[in-house]
Amino acid sequence: MAAKILVGLVALLHVYILVLEMFLWTQDSTRKRFGTSAEFAASTRALAANQGLYNGFLAAGLIWGLVHPDHAIGVQVQIFFLVCVMVAGIYGSLTAKRSILFVQTVPAALALLLVLLAG
Repeated sequence: MAAKILVGLVALLHVYILVLEMFLWTQDSTRKRFGTSAEFAASTRALAANQGLYNGFLAAGLIWGLVHPDHAIGVQVQIFFLVCVMVAGIYGSLTAKRSILFVQTVPAALALLLVLLAG
């Protein structure tokens, strides 16, 4: 049950990121969170929306894994998408902002560990 809860929280995190990047990118609160200027946010709006869409795909995959009627396949789907989240988080922490490692990669790694332990 703990594995499912943590996978669900990782999925919700990525839905939240989708909303920030696709719909709220130029808002003051989002710019503050990402440390961007109004000019930068305006000029990168389409790029951020594209990035948000990919975060939505990660969330969709995790949710698919959680609700899949075949438990074994659902676990495999969760493992695949959690690894994708971890790779994206590692890449983001190396190329964009170090805190991504703690916000994205660590929760996904913990969820992956629990999924593997729950089998």
